[in-house]
Formats: sequence, structure tokens, C-alpha cells
Amino acid sequence: MLLIGNLLWLLLGGFFIFLEYFIAGLLWCLTIIGIPFGLQLFKIGVASLWPFGRAVVTRPDSGTGSLLLNVLWLIFGGLSIALSHLAFGVAFCLTIIGIPFGLQHFKLMRLSFFPFSSVFRTQF
Repeated sequence: MLLIGNLLWLLLGGFFIFLEYFIAGLLWCLTIIGIPFGLQLFKIGVASLWPFGRAVVTRPDSGTGSLLLNVLWLIFGGLSIALSHLAFGVAFCLTIIGIPFGLQHFKLMRLSFFPFSSVFRTQF
């Protein structure tokens, strides 16, 4: 069932979301200061490529550095990414068929709020 959900996700826009994150990550990596942000965009992009069967987990070893980077992340674009996932999640949840896709957007929203202190792990 997870395979079908992920394939439908890819066909219904997941691949374009991945490309968006990948291109933005490349642009951020052009500057030395933007490399940590670009790497987080790559992480979210990979998570958006195959989201079913995975969960967002808070890293236990995240500390003050992660908090500072998360605050900078929210200021320099992370908030707009999270809000776009919120909008897509609400739009998908308006239909019964779209609820699983909306839940995946809510999961990606959580990851895009705090990417420096979260990881995307496989659920069992």
C-alpha cells in the first residue's frame, strides 16, 4: 500500500516538489554561508520524493546550534515553505481521497519548520 501511495504522490506533484527543493538547494549552495540551508533543502526534497512510510523524528543530539540555525531558517524562507505545505495539506484534506496526501504535507510542514533538529526516518 505504501508503494501505491508513493507512486501516486510522485505522479500527482511529488516529483515537482522534489525538483523545487533541489533547485533551491543548488542556489543556496552557491554561497558558502548558504550551504547549511541548501543541505536542509536537499533533505526536505528527498523526504518529499517518497514520504509514505516515513516519520519526522526530533534528533536527541540537537542543541543550541540547531536552535540558532532553525531560527535563521525560519527568517530566511523556512516559514514560507511551511505555510505552503500547510496550504496544500488543507486543500488536499478537503476531499476524502486527498486526506492521505494532505497528511503527508503536514508531515513535510513539520520537517520544514525545524529541519536542523529533525530527521526523516522509516517507520515500521
